[in-house]
Amino acid sequence: MSCTRPQDGSRIWQTVDALHVDVRGLPPPEPMIEILRLIDSGEAQSALIAHLDREPIFLYPELDDRGWSHEIIPSTCDADCSDEVLLRIVRWSA
Repeated sequence: MSCTRPQDGSRIWQTVDALHVDVRGLPPPEPMIEILRLIDSGEAQSALIAHLDREPIFLYPELDDRGWSHEIIPSTCDADCSDEVLLRIVRWSA
């Protein structure tokens, strides 16, 4: 999974895999707030890839309560984002 943001600098973009949100550089709790906003608003319909600076341990119970699963996935990017955490968030099947 690449960590490259769109050239226009957007924090949110769509790929064939999922909606992506880059919340790196935001102070806590803004990354969690932005991720939950995308889920609660319906913008992230079935899958969301969050690009984070650190593992969002306080986000996990919120995702569970909303019916979304989560897993950390490997990042295949260059040295400029080697510390990035990629989190795949997927809606549970009904």
